[in-house]
Amino acid sequence: MAADAGQDPGRERLQAEQIRLLYRSGPPGVVAALTGGIVAAFLIWHVGARSLAAMQAWLATLAFVTVLHGLLARAYWRRARVEGDWRRWAYGFVVLGGCEGAIWGTASLYLADPTALTQQLLAMLCLCAVVTAAISVFGAYLPAFYAVLFPATIPFIAVSLLQGGLLHDGVAFMVFNYALCMMVLARMHNGTIVEMLRLRFENADLAAELGEQKEAAEQASQAKTRFLAAASHDLRQPVHALSLFVGVLRGYALDDAPRRVVDRIEDSVNAMDGLFGALLNISRLDAGVVTPEWQVFAIQPLLEALERDYSQEAAAKGLRLRICPCGRFVRSDPVLLERILRNLVSNAVNYTDKGGVLIGCRAGDGLRIQVWDTGRGIPAQQVQQVFEEFYQIDNPERDRSKGLGLGLAIVRRLVDLLGHRLEIASVVGRGSRFSINVPTAQPSIVAPPAPVCTFAPRGLILVIDDEAMIQEGMRKLLQGWGHSVICAGSCDEMLALLVRSQALPDVIICDYRLRGEETGIAVIDRLRARFHRDIPAMLITGDTAPDRLEEVSRSGFLLLHKPVAHGRLRAAIGNLMRAGVGA
Repeated sequence: MAADAGQDPGRERLQAEQIRLLYRSGPPGVVAALTGGIVAAFLIWHVGARSLAAMQAWLATLAFVTVLHGLLARAYWRRARVEGDWRRWAYGFVVLGGCEGAIWGTASLYLADPTALTQQLLAMLCLCAVVTAAISVFGAYLPAFYAVLFPATIPFIAVSLLQGGLLHDGVAFMVFNYALCMMVLARMHNGTIVEMLRLRFENADLAAELGEQKEAAEQASQAKTRFLAAASHDLRQPVHALSLFVGVLRGYALDDAPRRVVDRIEDSVNAMDGLFGALLNISRLDAGVVTPEWQVFAIQPLLEALERDYSQEAAAKGLRLRICPCGRFVRSDPVLLERILRNLVSNAVNYTDKGGVLIGCRAGDGLRIQVWDTGRGIPAQQVQQVFEEFYQIDNPERDRSKGLGLGLAIVRRLVDLLGHRLEIASVVGRGSRFSINVPTAQPSIVAPPAPVCTFAPRGLILVIDDEAMIQEGMRKLLQGWGHSVICAGSCDEMLALLVRSQALPDVIICDYRLRGEETGIAVIDRLRARFHRDIPAMLITGDTAPDRLEEVSRSGFLLLHKPVAHGRLRAAIGNLMRAGVGA
């Protein structure tokens, strides 16, 4: 054990820990041995030891070594300890242990009369008790135990053999046999401790490695999110401009052929918008900016909406989509729950070639809303993988008509957000069943919706975007809707243009990410300060980074993501202007 282990860091750490255990259990054991020594000296003196002075001198020596042990332990625990420093501490402990063993070994010669068998047996009894206790106290480091065992037993064996006679020889043999047994037990005890320490270190190393792997996975996930956000922003810019120009073209009178081309362009833009929207949903969920709005509502209207919206798509594939009526009420977020079920039903229709899709509910611990299909099924080893982004079982050619591989990733995040339970049962070739367990509730009185103002106001709109192409598209689109428009690439440029205009703007539309360090939030704040009025404003961005989404969410501004459909943009402007009129 004391051999140089400098070439083996694992063994070095193991032996350093053995010494730490030795110093933890050693001082209490040494104090206990001193107490036992006091009792043993008194008993031997009581049955006729040589003298009271000899007993006192023996006890004083034992007490002195005990004090040295305490001082050594105090120095060990108070000083900084490193793995390579364990040898000198082990050496000091072994030396003091050898002194204590030697003191106990002289008891048979110094305290007891060598010719008095009764006194020798009493000394042997006390000696065996001390050596036996030393296994648990010093067993963590075998040299320390041997330092006590040999000096304590060898003098007793030698004294007994020198006296001669059958009884003394028998006592010597008994002590010798006892010492061998203690050596075996000490090695077994030490082996147990070493194995325990080795397992503990392995577990600690595995835990540290797992922590590193988890950190690496989190960093990879963050890097993926940043990459998707950057790529999404760069791609959204030209698609957003294209969407604006499509809206402008819709305002012209076109023949059938050009209009069909515009329709195809708009279909392509909408397809890109669908992909960007799915990525945005994942980014918003990862950013934690989606907050459930808990309501108690009937589940039947939601089931009917799913049947109405997907029955035609299912019929086109020769499938039958059915629902089982349910009169229960549930407590959840109706918008998020509908998004979950729509993704599940869409997947069921897409991956079912014959048979049908069934949507129903089962009562139990809550309400289990289930989507059954007779589709292709999911292999058991891929059940968890289908919830990963862009993972699809049977779409190596990345056919967009088969989906994007993002629906179930969104489902998993939404289910976790709502605290519902998702269960899957699937058999390859026979179909799948997805179950969402939603808490039930008693029906509540729902207030009628507030009346909606239908007039479309016109006014002055400020547009700040650092892309000239987007400025041009926004100007033409908004002017085609009857608005006055001032476009600029930065806040300073807009302030310079406003010097020549005395009109009060009705709406501010600002890109979130502008050139330089100024964000759209700061631009809107500066423009509001310029007019000393909370002008209705919205942010438009192609950025989907979770930290950016969280920042915009805290600002409270209306946020639209590029590419913005012109119908959505028109509705948002109308709502903001009506809110401004009401204010």
